[in-house]
Amino acid sequence: MCCSTRPRRASRIDVRRSLLPLAVLAAALLTEAAAAAQTVPLPQPRPDAGVPDASAPAANAPAAGAPTTGVRVDKPIATPLPQPATTAPLPSADAINPDRFGAKPSDSAYGAFQRGLYKTAYNLALVRAQNGDPAAQTLVAEILSRGLGVPLNAAEAAKWYALAAEQGVPESQFQYALMLLDGRYVKKDEKAAYALMQAAAEAGNRLAQFNFAQLLVQQDPGDAGIAKAATYYERAAATGLADAQYAMAQIYANGAGGKPRDDAQARRLLAQAARQNYDTAQVDLATWMIEGRGGDRDLKSGFGWMKQAAEGGNVAAQNRLAKLYMEGIGTEPDLILAAAWYIVARRAGLIDPEMDDFLQGLDDGQTKQALQKANRLP
Repeated sequence: MCCSTRPRRASRIDVRRSLLPLAVLAAALLTEAAAAAQTVPLPQPRPDAGVPDASAPAANAPAAGAPTTGVRVDKPIATPLPQPATTAPLPSADAINPDRFGAKPSDSAYGAFQRGLYKTAYNLALVRAQNGDPAAQTLVAEILSRGLGVPLNAAEAAKWYALAAEQGVPESQFQYALMLLDGRYVKKDEKAAYALMQAAAEAGNRLAQFNFAQLLVQQDPGDAGIAKAATYYERAAATGLADAQYAMAQIYANGAGGKPRDDAQARRLLAQAARQNYDTAQVDLATWMIEGRGGDRDLKSGFGWMKQAAEGGNVAAQNRLAKLYMEGIGTEPDLILAAAWYIVARRAGLIDPEMDDFLQGLDDGQTKQALQKANRLP
């Protein structure tokens, strides 16, 4: 399954660091793959996408034979794993379900919060929080952890999350478990974090379900651990969490964790995650559609998904889209766009010798056009 070791959410403050690194899980599935009777072709991994250097001269065409040290090459990883979850940016206050707080805080505090009157909400909720109301404690922690109307204060937020977690609020259990695992704002305690994460997962918190699955695999890297984790991945996937849908797609694609290999089911899950703009799922779905894996071959739709991932900034997708344009797969051949998309990917640090050779084969006029188009691409 596909793996990036990029950590995500250590606390509410950084929503892009929400889940646990998966290097251990990668090792687990490498072991399982080695023991398998046959090698299963796997989708490509999510790249650790670099950011193009906007200050670099746009007219510098990449040269063939450039050193590859320290750059990425677009090639398969033997056994990719599920990605850490990519949680969406924090929702606006009026979109937040009060159930996240365990129960609706006092109407005045929550009403102010919904209207964006965060300082007022904080002052109203604080009184109730100090009197032991777990919903108000969670609301206070939420406001502090996001710096809404008050100075951001993660350490103080941790105290309120801890109090609400003791009273069984799943959101607080989840958030405090993350803080215990991280160890920046509270003393690191993996045992306590495990217990809180499990409690939040069992209560139905979908991010806790995904994180708890990661912890299970970390504790037991064998197939038995993956099987236990699959139960929680599956529950989170059923709620619509794209990361969990992607993880389950990879489990079915590999026939891991006691699940039979089922490419059709894996492709359905990839499509669900792709529709939520999960770029790795888009890349994999595009590849499967083009190959005819898990369903009918659909070159046009495969091209469309690859283009969407490329336009979203996925560097591997940009390189593969260049190849689709070059070979006329799912679209009319277009050597200029092929070169332009590869230039975009190469500026981000990806080097593909085949595409370097392709660029060198263009004449000066084509190279100039490609550079001009590349400068206008996302």
